[in-house]
Amino acid sequence: VQLQASGGGLVQAGGSLRLSCSVSERTSNAYTMGWFRQAPGKEREFVAAIRWREGNTVYANSMKDRFTISQDRAKNTVYLQMSSLKPEDTAVYYCAAGPRLIISNMHNGAAYHNWGQGTQVTVSS
Repeated sequence: VQLQASGGGLVQAGGSLRLSCSVSERTSNAYTMGWFRQAPGKEREFVAAIRWREGNTVYANSMKDRFTISQDRAKNTVYLQMSSLKPEDTAVYYCAAGPRLIISNMHNGAAYHNWGQGTQVTVSS
């Protein structure tokens, strides 16, 4: 499974961006799709995740009111709509694919087997 993330860029605080993650093939190893981020000098952080079939979504508490994860099955693409962006949202955002995970484990980066290359999001104040 290959993942291609895109859509990052430079945006002012309060602005919006939509990230896309294109999935090369939908297999059992691409059942749960997640977005993670890593800021300079910080550990990787869970953002949101979705199951392909059921559509169940999970969000990090600090982002659930501003970010929305969605999918287009026909295009094998997962999106992360980000709004009301803050400078602290600046990070490299990664999409990841994994097997069907129980909801309580969808935040766990170690459970995802395939990772995209990341896309930089920079929010200026």
